[in-house]
Amino acid sequence: MNTRIRYINPEGLSKNPAFSQAVVTEGAGKTIYVGGQNAVNASGEIIGKGNLKEQTEQALQNVQIALTSCGADFENIVKLSVFLIQGQNPLDGFAASQKFMSKLSNPPAVSVLIVAGLGNPDFLVEIEAIAFIPD
Repeated sequence: MNTRIRYINPEGLSKNPAFSQAVVTEGAGKTIYVGGQNAVNASGEIIGKGNLKEQTEQALQNVQIALTSCGADFENIVKLSVFLIQGQNPLDGFAASQKFMSKLSNPPAVSVLIVAGLGNPDFLVEIEAIAFIPD
C-alpha cells in the first residue's frame, strides 16, 4: 500500500482555505503528537502577556520547534487544536497564525475551543498538533 495523506473537504460541508474538514493518513509512517504549547520561550518567560497575537505566534513557534526536533514541519500537520481563553478575539490569533499556515498547500483539520482557563492565568492560548510523516 502506498503511504499518503488525503485532505478531505466533502460536498455537504463548508469549504474554507484555512482548514480541511478531515484528514486521512494511510500506510506506513510516523505520527507525531505535540502537547499543548503556550507562549513560554526557552528561558521559561511568558511572551506577550495580555496580547493574543504575540502569544499565538510564540505558541506556534514552539510547535515548530517540537516538529523540527522530530524531523517534521508545518506541512506534516494533519490536526491542530487551539484552546482560546474566553473573551479573546479569535481573529487576532488567526492573524498571527498566517505567518506559519498561509503557505501550506493543504491546511490541517482545525478545532478552536473557547475555554475558561489554562494552566497559567497569563496564558491566553494553547495549541496542540498532530503530524504525520509518510515513510
